[in-house]
Amino acid sequence: MNPRDIHIPVMLERCLELLGPALQAPGSVYVDGTLGMGGHAEAILSRYDNAQLVGMDRDPQALAIARERLAAFAGRTTLVHTVYDGIAGALAQAGVPRSHAVLYDLGVSSLQLDEADRGFAYAKDAPLDMRMNQSDGITAADVIASYGEGDLRRIFERYGEEKLSGRYARAIIAARQTAPLTRTGELVDVLQDATPAALKNQGHPAKRVFQALRIEVNGELAALESAIPAALNTLAVGGRLVILSYQSLEDRFIKRLFAEATRSTAPAGLPVEMPEHRPRFRLLVKGAELASADEAERNPRAKPVRLRAIERVRERE
Repeated sequence: MNPRDIHIPVMLERCLELLGPALQAPGSVYVDGTLGMGGHAEAILSRYDNAQLVGMDRDPQALAIARERLAAFAGRTTLVHTVYDGIAGALAQAGVPRSHAVLYDLGVSSLQLDEADRGFAYAKDAPLDMRMNQSDGITAADVIASYGEGDLRRIFERYGEEKLSGRYARAIIAARQTAPLTRTGELVDVLQDATPAALKNQGHPAKRVFQALRIEVNGELAALESAIPAALNTLAVGGRLVILSYQSLEDRFIKRLFAEATRSTAPAGLPVEMPEHRPRFRLLVKGAELASADEAERNPRAKPVRLRAIERVRERE
């Protein structure tokens, strides 16, 4: 399997453009917090000879593929098996104190989506797994088997923004009384049957439920909540963080954290802003940028992407 054949990095040129200014100096450190199959990392290392890569991923299979893909840059790479909020530990393992450019490409990788037995895709029958690290943690089948109706409804509402959360939770509880739901196809059938006929033409009924289960199984939002502050803390002055998100839930959270990071801490009514109150970060793009129409047509996985970027402009006083 050639990763270049199945993985097209999303918004690659825009990421290079935004991160490049921070990677000009000798010894600059690029952290790829969601390394996947190494598409963004390969482009960064090819274009910026001064950049040293610290690549992180929780999926051992993805790390193995990335290591092979990046073999030509082995002298400039450190690959770390960790969740993306483990950036401080990854930098320590690489023996570097600060980062200069950080990228998080959130969501499910091409590898995980395209391998049916991982259970991420509702269009392919497979075991209900959905773990990004298959050696650890609960599976989606465990969630479906053990969570009560209220908890299922909660995760479908919060992580999937699913309007039929209660209906789907009740249908799952009823179905599992007859037999365990252990495969994606079985769960899809339950959701299809529980969907009112009038709504069946408004997108696949499993899409948001599968998204919610994936986020729950992998603790994605909890990791993101700690990953962004951790990444900001590692940035040197002039360092830049770019985040690609694919869900409105994630994007709203990133927007809020970036707004807090770029806000002055001066007390209200102060006539002059003192240096110590000035924001430590500035936004590099206004709002969230989308992929171009051409890219979205060439790469359907780019259609929902939202890009946000931020730069450190000063240290703490």
